[in-house]
Amino acid sequence: MAAPVNAAVQQQQQQLLNQAALQQVQPGLQAATLQQQQLSQQQDFDPVHRFKMLIPQLKESLQNVMKIASQNLAHNTTIDNGIKSSDASVQRFDKSLEEFYALCDQLELCLRLAYECLSQSIDSAKHSPNLVPTATKPDTVQTESLSYSQYLSMIKSQITCAKDIHNALLECSKKIAGKGQPHGTL
Repeated sequence: MAAPVNAAVQQQQQQLLNQAALQQVQPGLQAATLQQQQLSQQQDFDPVHRFKMLIPQLKESLQNVMKIASQNLAHNTTIDNGIKSSDASVQRFDKSLEEFYALCDQLELCLRLAYECLSQSIDSAKHSPNLVPTATKPDTVQTESLSYSQYLSMIKSQITCAKDIHNALLECSKKIAGKGQPHGTL
């Protein structure tokens, strides 16, 4: 999930660089505009921020669906009672309901993305929970932090584990490829 997000971020950064090159004509006003665009685009990638932005739209869409449903119900009731003919035009309920469901789908995607980000963060903290103290802040050494040599040994063990998994997958793929070939053509 992180690869598509990173690709999208890189694409937007490239677009921003292209915009910056074009906007060197009027640097004062356009620099402020560019910063605002960067900030809004960064916030668009934050699923929680996007979720918060979509909630008022969803509320408005739900109100619209209910209003149109009420109007259509009242219109159909008057037709059924013989008070009016069906000449009057009413708004289409299916279009407003479609808009509501589209917003619900967007909210669901935001929540799924936020959940994936959270689970990746939890996994990251689980597999590397202790921090290495920085040289710039020696007075704020945490009791649970690792020394640099401990950190290096942990990283080496993670690299070794990754290599073992890679080798196991290679062996498995070779065995699978070997079973697909006839025995005489090895």
